[in-house]
Amino acid sequence: MPPTKDVTLFDKQVRAQVYAYFVQIGQAPAMSELAQALARPLSDVQAAYQRLAAGRALVLQDNGEVLMAEPFSAIPTAFAVQARGQQWWGNCIWDALGIAAMLNADAHIATSCGCCGFAMALEVQAGTLQAAPGVVHYAVPPRDWWNDVVFA
Repeated sequence: MPPTKDVTLFDKQVRAQVYAYFVQIGQAPAMSELAQALARPLSDVQAAYQRLAAGRALVLQDNGEVLMAEPFSAIPTAFAVQARGQQWWGNCIWDALGIAAMLNADAHIATSCGCCGFAMALEVQAGTLQAAPGVVHYAVPPRDWWNDVVFA
C-alpha cells in the first residue's frame, strides 16, 4: 500500500511533537500526554496517529500507541544508541546511525552481529562513522521493507 497524502496541519504538529519527545526524553509520548500537550481531545490525536501510520510516518502498536517514528523505536531493540548522555533505540543499524545523524551528535552504538550474536560497537564522531569491522547485510531488500516493517 503506497503512503497517503491526506496529512493535515494538525498531523504535522503531532508528528513534530512525537519527534520532540523522542529527542528530549528518549521515548515516545503516550497519546494522552500528546493530547494534553497540544490541548486537543484524545480522539483527535488518535485520528492523527492513524493518518500518520497510513502515510508511513509512524508505525503503531496494536493499542494505537507509537512503536516506531523512524529512526526511533519506542521499545528496546538490539541497537542501543548512546549520545548526549542519553540513550535511544534504533529499529535497525541504519536507524541507529540515523539517530546519531538526526541528533548531530557523537554517538556510541552497541549492537550485535545478526548472524552469530557477537557483540559489536560502532562509534560516530563529528558526523563520521569510525572504522569498524563488519559487513552490513540486508536480509530483506529495501523495496520490501514496508511489507512487514516491524520484522524486516
